[in-house]
Amino acid sequence: MSAAKRAPKKSAKTTVKTPAKTAPAKTPPAPEAYMFDVDGTLILSDRALGGYTLLPGAVETLEELSRRGVPYVAFTNGSAYPPPEQAAKLRKIGLPVADDQMLTPSSVAADMMTRRGVKSALVLGSPGVGWCLEQAGIATRFTGDDGAEETDAVYVGWHPDCGMKDIEQACNAIWNGAELYCASDVPFFATSAGRSMGYSHAIVAAIRKMTGAKMLLTGKPSIQALRFIARRLGVPATRVGVVGDDPACEILMARRGGATGYGVTTGYYKAKDWKVQPADRQPHRLLSGVGELLKTRSRRSA
Repeated sequence: MSAAKRAPKKSAKTTVKTPAKTAPAKTPPAPEAYMFDVDGTLILSDRALGGYTLLPGAVETLEELSRRGVPYVAFTNGSAYPPPEQAAKLRKIGLPVADDQMLTPSSVAADMMTRRGVKSALVLGSPGVGWCLEQAGIATRFTGDDGAEETDAVYVGWHPDCGMKDIEQACNAIWNGAELYCASDVPFFATSAGRSMGYSHAIVAAIRKMTGAKMLLTGKPSIQALRFIARRLGVPATRVGVVGDDPACEILMARRGGATGYGVTTGYYKAKDWKVQPADRQPHRLLSGVGELLKTRSRRSA
C-alpha cells in the first residue's frame, strides 16, 4: 500500500512591518504676547556695547503691538547693564521699551536664586551684572571682597576684564559648596562689526574644566528663562512668540518650551544658514526682519 501523500507545507508568511508614521509637528497656537531678542533683532550694537544702530521695522513693530494692546518684552543675553539702564538706552534711540519690559539673564538669576534659597553670590562681571541680585536682597561679592569664597553661588556675566584671580576665586567658592550660575552660554553674538565673543561662555568653560561643576543657565535658551518671560507677560509659555536671530538661542528655547519661534536674518545668521539648522533649531517662521512680524499676525487672524 503506497504511503499517503503528504500535503505540501505552506511557506511561512513573512510579516513586513510598516514603519510607523511620524506625526507632523504641531503648529503652536497663535501667540498672545512676544519676547524680542535685542542684538541682531531690534538693534546692532558695537563691540563695546556703547553705540546702537536700529534695525528696520523695530520701532514700528513695537509701537503697533503697543497700540493693539499686545504684551511684549525685550530680552537680551547681555548682562552688562541693569534692566532700567538698558531700557533707557533703547528708548533713547526710539524703541518703546519701558523699564519693566526689559529683561536680562540677571532678572532670571535673581528669581532662580531666591527660589533656591541663595543668600549671597560671588559675581564675575561688571557692576551692572549684580544689580538684579541686589534688588532681590541677595548679598553680592566681587573678586577680592571679604567672604567672596564663602558665598552660596557664583554668577558669571559680562566680564571683558576677567582674569585668573576671578576664575581662581570662583573655583574656590564652588569647592566650598557654591552653585554655578551663568548668564549666557552663547559663544558669539551679533554686532555692527560682525560676530563678537560671549565672555561668560569662555569664563564658565574654564571654571567647569577645573571644578566639574554643573552649570545653571539663566539666559536664553534655558527653559527657566522662557518660564520667567511667560510669567512676566502673563500668558502660558506656549502662547509666547519668541523672536530672535540665533537658532541655538531663541529658537531652541522656543522649541523646548512649546512656544512659537520666529527667526530673523538681520543678525549673524542669514537665510542660507537657517536652512541647514537641525529640526530643534528651525524657526516656525523665518522673517527677513522684525518688521515682517505684523504681517504674520494679520495672516493668522485672517
